[in-house]
Amino acid sequence: MVDFSAYALDKRIAVVTGAGSGIGRATAEVLAAAGAHVVCADVDGAAAERTAAEIDGTPAHVDVARRDQVVELITGTAQRHGRLDILCNIAGIIRTGLVVDVPEEDLDAVWAVNFKGTFHACQAAARIMCTQGRGAIVNTASGAVDSATPEIMSYSVSKAAVVQLTKNLAAEVGRYGVRVNAVAPGLVRTAMTSRHYLLPDGSIDEAARAAAEKPLKRMSPLGMIGEPEDIAHAVHYLVSDAARFVTGQILRPNGGVAMPW
Repeated sequence: MVDFSAYALDKRIAVVTGAGSGIGRATAEVLAAAGAHVVCADVDGAAAERTAAEIDGTPAHVDVARRDQVVELITGTAQRHGRLDILCNIAGIIRTGLVVDVPEEDLDAVWAVNFKGTFHACQAAARIMCTQGRGAIVNTASGAVDSATPEIMSYSVSKAAVVQLTKNLAAEVGRYGVRVNAVAPGLVRTAMTSRHYLLPDGSIDEAARAAAEKPLKRMSPLGMIGEPEDIAHAVHYLVSDAARFVTGQILRPNGGVAMPW
């Protein structure tokens, strides 16, 4: 008989960054539904509080570009709850521009959030988890690591660095019972991807979005655009005991748009 209890996260302590919206919010909701107590961290403190209130979690106003705030988030959570079982690094930003035009401040901003924010959280969490002899970390890469897309070099490079960080850390901490993996989402309907279709009143121009998504759907064998929940369920698998034999891997919930070897 199959034992589905391997997917349960009863009473585990999880930190999710970027939990105020999009994939981070969906991840916090899914982990909480599986039984975890989730610390919902976001640079938008009010959004973090809304997510936490809905799932009976703990809100945290954190800018992951600030090392001191990230370290306090991780170490403080472990101190308050006695352990840290799960870390999901979801927070991310994007800046667009051709390689020849990207200003240094944009490059620095993206690197500070997407890579250094992930690195500092991983570093702090790994120290705690290795001492515990147990833990699961999931980082967020991107489908952008599998193709060269014009105007998002800063974002793509930062996410490629996250991929390598994930592999290196997995190789180092596996002997201590700690697993490290990443998800590389394809196109997902979030605030980040919907920014192109905003109307003056802040609502979404659904007709414009549908027109833009139509050719993108054709690129997927499933004919789909992803939703935040699609990525959240992949994260849930990776942090659960069902994935106990999985580490150093990049899981690609992308509708089949990219199928690298």
